[in-house]
Amino acid sequence: MNTIKTTITKMLPHAKITPHWSAARGHSDHGWLNTYHSFSFADWFDPNLTHFGSLRVLNEDRVKPNSGFPTHPHRDFEIFSYIISGELTHRDSMLRRGAEGGQSDKFYRMRRGDVQFTTGGTGIAHSEQNEHAHETVHFLQIWVIPWKRGLAPRYHTRRFEDDEKRKGFVPILSPLKGGPEAASEQEKLAEPAIDGTIPIHADFVMGAGLIAPKGKFEWTVGAGATESSRRKVYVHVPMAKKGRAKIRVDGREDIYSEGDGVFIDGVQAGDKLSVESVGEVEAEVVVLDTA
Repeated sequence: MNTIKTTITKMLPHAKITPHWSAARGHSDHGWLNTYHSFSFADWFDPNLTHFGSLRVLNEDRVKPNSGFPTHPHRDFEIFSYIISGELTHRDSMLRRGAEGGQSDKFYRMRRGDVQFTTGGTGIAHSEQNEHAHETVHFLQIWVIPWKRGLAPRYHTRRFEDDEKRKGFVPILSPLKGGPEAASEQEKLAEPAIDGTIPIHADFVMGAGLIAPKGKFEWTVGAGATESSRRKVYVHVPMAKKGRAKIRVDGREDIYSEGDGVFIDGVQAGDKLSVESVGEVEAEVVVLDTA
């Protein structure tokens, strides 16, 4: 059952809200990699699921121990990994294994709460490997279309604690100060519109929260940091609690389970989007807010 009978109070009656059920995602199991695609990716293509605003890719991946993505190039995308469980090692292609030193943007061993971000720009190459001896890593990989091509390649890493995510939605990414016409000094400083977040070259904000059963969080569309007042929001529930986490969006009838997503269109910056946890366990919820 994806619906329940209850009194519905829509906070955003003007919003168009469309489910993207988990079963409608692309899926491939390569043995070492078990992956679900919310948008067209690799050999899976759906003409109705090519992008949502600047959001281009949302893959939910599980990579087995001692395997992963060998050195590969990226270009002209903003790409980031959000770790749900396990361990994933990012290594710049210029770094020889065994000579990495400590944690840095060019070598980063990610665990739960960590986000690693790449501006592909004019071209960059790196690897992402699960070097753990016995634990599978579970993470989201997300790609966003930048506001212009030919940017200088760059990495950023940052940690976002679960304790903060239990208080409300925590901003993870926000636009680079200076916008599409950012000066070279602004690019170098890499200051985000929202302090404490990772800067992205797009009119885009990401947030994440951990909502207790019967709890409700509110997301302010645009997060007070975006350029365009006309927004789209995609909400995703990672498959993190063995199917026991469930949410309701904007007080509406549909109930979303793990792996499900929600397209929210026709909203404006400043609108308040409510997300309620209606399952038996804490729900991890990711919000992707785009022009």
